[in-house]
Amino acid sequence: MLRLLVLHLLVVLGLQAEPSLPHPKGYVCLRAESPIRIDGRIDQQWAHAPWTDFFLDIEGPTRPGPRFRTRARMLWDDRFFYIAADLREPHIWATLSEHDSVIFHDNDFEVFIDPNSDSHEYFEFEINALNTGCYLFLPKPYKDGGKADNGWEIPGLQTAVAIDGTLNNWRDTDRAWTVEIAVPWSAFIRSTGTQLPPRTGDQWRVNFSRVEWQHEIADGKYRRVPGTKEDNWVWSPQFQINMHLPEMWGYVQFDRSTRAPSPLRADPCWDVRMQLQRYYSLQHQFQKQHQRWATVAEAPLERGMRFEQTADGWKASARCQTQQLWIAQDARVWRE
Repeated sequence: MLRLLVLHLLVVLGLQAEPSLPHPKGYVCLRAESPIRIDGRIDQQWAHAPWTDFFLDIEGPTRPGPRFRTRARMLWDDRFFYIAADLREPHIWATLSEHDSVIFHDNDFEVFIDPNSDSHEYFEFEINALNTGCYLFLPKPYKDGGKADNGWEIPGLQTAVAIDGTLNNWRDTDRAWTVEIAVPWSAFIRSTGTQLPPRTGDQWRVNFSRVEWQHEIADGKYRRVPGTKEDNWVWSPQFQINMHLPEMWGYVQFDRSTRAPSPLRADPCWDVRMQLQRYYSLQHQFQKQHQRWATVAEAPLERGMRFEQTADGWKASARCQTQQLWIAQDARVWRE
């Protein structure tokens, strides 16, 4: 626990620590036994899919735990990537009913997916208790100049919400709202080089977030308490309040079995990925101070790393197994 606290403080300060942040959470995604009926109810058709761990604070286990429990399940078949979430909630409310509204201004559930683990060309889904959705495609993270494509739509997407209680009724106590999502594989065609549908053993980077606001009753309706910040509860911690760090998302490993999955594989390149992220952070700290990228003398490489200047900046690499893993100034990661 002390080591995690030190790591958290270093990240907040914009630094990194030896050897790396903890490996993200992982999940083996089984095949659905039959097509999932999307009605918002997580019933018997999900029985063979394991639950994720309960969500924790976005900054990690050193922060106070969430006030309400959240967990998710995943399945897949040749047509869809299925996601279900159970959000315990004593007061279920939502106000936004227009598609592509800023859904996190309500309490919401969010899905983040980077199919090829390059930290670019990733996808975000947001949904509230009214089953109102917002879908975004990011060519690269906001911190690297990425601009969200809000016009991205998903033909064939299915979503549903079920309420265990009463929506927008402050006079009673509710129990939970549950979400089901079926994303067609064609939604991910913009992710370069991604096998669709995935093969058994393929790993995608995925994370889930729950945004929860403190509320009050005004004129007989729920509303956010003015001047308060939202809570951010996630499956795999980001170690800072920023969901748009795909390098920190969890690993989802696809398996063709419906009952007997292969063991989850840890990323053998995790420490190398963190080594490259440390160098990326070092270069960006230098650039912020000096308005240019650092030379190798000004931003020393860790042992075994390589560095090259490029027309638009730089790239650095380190060896992982039989390949070089590279990172560029815009945070894109790739293998050669």
